[in-house]
Amino acid sequence: MEETEKIQRKLASQEIDYFKIGKILLSRWYWIVSSVGLTVLLSYSYLWYTPKTYASSGTLKIEEKKSEIADIVTVMSVPDRGPSKIQSITTVLQSRSLILSAIKNLDYRISFYLAGRVRTTEVYPSKPLNIELIRFDSLNFYHNKISFKPLNRHSFTLAYTIGGKDIQNTFNYDTPVNIGATSFAIKYPGALNSNTIYLFRFNIPEDFIDRVRGGLQTGETVKNSNIITLQETDLSPQFAADILNSIMNEYVAFDRNQKTQSASQMIDFIDSQLSFLSTEVKGSENSIEKYKQKSKIIDVSTASTTSVAKAAEIESNKSLLKIQLIALDQIKDQITKEKDNVNLNFTTGGSTNPALEAAVVKLDNLIQERNALLKTYNSNSQPVQDFNQQILQIKLTALNNLKVIRTGIEKNMAYLDSQLAQVNQSILALPAAQRDLVSLQRDFEINDKVYSFLSEKKLEAQISRAGILPGATIIELAQPNLNAVSPNEHDIYRTAIILGLAIGLGLIIVVRVLNPYIYDKETIESLTSIPILGVIRKFPEPVDEDNKQILALIKPKSIFAESVRSVRTNLSFLSSDKQSKVICITSEVAGEGKSFVAINLSGTLSLIDKKVILIGADLRRSRVHKTFHVSNDVGLSNYLAHQTELDNLIHHSEHTNLDFIVSGPVPPNPSELLHSARMNTLIAELKLRYDIVMIDTAPIGLVSDAIPLIRASDINIFVIRSGRSKFYAATIPQRIAQEYHLNNSVIVLNAFEEELLHSRYYTSRFTESTAGSRYYYYADYSGHEGSGYYLDDDKAKWWNIKRWFK
Repeated sequence: MEETEKIQRKLASQEIDYFKIGKILLSRWYWIVSSVGLTVLLSYSYLWYTPKTYASSGTLKIEEKKSEIADIVTVMSVPDRGPSKIQSITTVLQSRSLILSAIKNLDYRISFYLAGRVRTTEVYPSKPLNIELIRFDSLNFYHNKISFKPLNRHSFTLAYTIGGKDIQNTFNYDTPVNIGATSFAIKYPGALNSNTIYLFRFNIPEDFIDRVRGGLQTGETVKNSNIITLQETDLSPQFAADILNSIMNEYVAFDRNQKTQSASQMIDFIDSQLSFLSTEVKGSENSIEKYKQKSKIIDVSTASTTSVAKAAEIESNKSLLKIQLIALDQIKDQITKEKDNVNLNFTTGGSTNPALEAAVVKLDNLIQERNALLKTYNSNSQPVQDFNQQILQIKLTALNNLKVIRTGIEKNMAYLDSQLAQVNQSILALPAAQRDLVSLQRDFEINDKVYSFLSEKKLEAQISRAGILPGATIIELAQPNLNAVSPNEHDIYRTAIILGLAIGLGLIIVVRVLNPYIYDKETIESLTSIPILGVIRKFPEPVDEDNKQILALIKPKSIFAESVRSVRTNLSFLSSDKQSKVICITSEVAGEGKSFVAINLSGTLSLIDKKVILIGADLRRSRVHKTFHVSNDVGLSNYLAHQTELDNLIHHSEHTNLDFIVSGPVPPNPSELLHSARMNTLIAELKLRYDIVMIDTAPIGLVSDAIPLIRASDINIFVIRSGRSKFYAATIPQRIAQEYHLNNSVIVLNAFEEELLHSRYYTSRFTESTAGSRYYYYADYSGHEGSGYYLDDDKAKWWNIKRWFK
């Protein structure tokens, strides 16, 4: 029970070492630099091959202006469009018809390009070639690009494609060139670089619509500010500015035309009535003169004159009411057909009311909003259906108002008819001659009065139209912006650097995560509570496979030799009460350096007047005989098989106090031989002759040969090789110690070389909770190679700047 408690040790407490994390990252600084360099190079290539996009912007202010002319006469004002006004304006600005009109204001017919090694660039507004169109059909012309290359002062070559076939021909300047249905001539452009290749293409306005609409953005600068900002992005900064200015100018003209539409409709309506009345007035006047000459009547009586005047006034009012009915029918037709911008184009005699005007304004707003919504949704979508329902309700309201107005007009006309009937009775009482003359005068006065009234209304409408100002003002014209908005070089380079850092750091993390090997003592301390006896540095020079030299003795002043001596020192604290010690050295698998450690540790122990014997107990694959250059014909296997005696086994090395026993021929039953009593007898006999019995055994992770030797030993050294042993190897000593109740197991980290990439970023901290466990002082000698104490390793490195100042 006591033995079990002894081997249940606690793991060393570990805490994060941030300084070490920094060293780990800096250990592969060239990975990070390479990844950053690669991403920056890729971003540079991307920027080189990607055409730059430029943005130009302009500003429109939306306001209702009132001209001073409007104060001359009272005219109908154009109603404000309410909250949806800005949305309606932005819809108009992005409409196909407005953009098409704006494109027609530019020099769009021929586009020119400069062919480069990487990409082709438009040179708008430059015209490197003077091309005169001879025959051009906008419905049937050559659309593709044509390559132009000058040859001399008289000729040039054109390259183009027709029907999938590349064609290249030579032409003369100022002579017709026919390509498909298009005919043109090129004038001599002057001196051009013969290595420069220009391209050109013929266009129609429709070719630019998608280009302009794709880059056009409109929106209110600040909410409820009535200021709209327009932005156009394009590969050509000058084209972006020109088309944006043209769009703004076109909208100003469009807005003014829309506002004059009401007055124009009124004038057209009045003109149609005046044309008819003019003929009627002249006819009535001629009829009166002819009747007077025929009847020889100079004038009518006073009573007749009164009746005529009263009848003329009533008839004039009826005519005006009929005109109002015609205007109402036009408004009804516009509402029924959902015509945009419904206008109340005739407002005489109170024929309209505020309710009708409000309904018309609301109907116009709903139609505009629905048109804007149709750019995003289809006609069957729920939002559009909701607008259709609202429009239907407003139409019903407006039509009901029109019906009420019509009913009122018809009642007025009925009343006027009753009044006219009374006047006609008084006229019938007159003599026949005067009655006929009165009738003719009445028709004349009616037509003349209505004609005068309409002429007055026409003048008012003309004054109104002349006084209308556009509701938009260009605050700031667009200017070419030569600073590209895309691709953003600053953002791309910044992203490339961040991505490069992430790739470099990620690569370090991935390599560390995928690493299955042990590299440093901190990793071992985190996996097992078995104490580490020491760390043996990696020998600075290549080591032969057979360990033909005891390196700790060959290079006694090297870091390697010092690290072996450190292990030797710590060995003295183990089983210190025993005069003779049996030390068993094993590992998980072959190749981890157990024989190497055994040989060099034996050599260093012999230097302190300790009689040491090294036994090659790996009966399957021993290398001890190769190190000491002796034959392996007779060895331990022969002794265990009773084929020889002990004195015949022992070999004396060239080093004082160091003897050895080779393994001998490979037996068929090595495990059984090592479990035999003769092996125990051998160890007991050697303990009487030597201070240290060093046993080099077979790997415990591969075969069970070492188990009896481990149980019989005073000290068990388990060798873990840095960069070769896997994490699982560190757990084996503790499992064996627990299984066989051992308290004499220690670990030696072999072939250690500082490898920061795979080192653990924790530092072991020994506290009171671990005080009952055995820990030994040792160093890994990292960073001390150039201290001057290790003469055999003091080689100048190219990166060691200190050597320049020695």
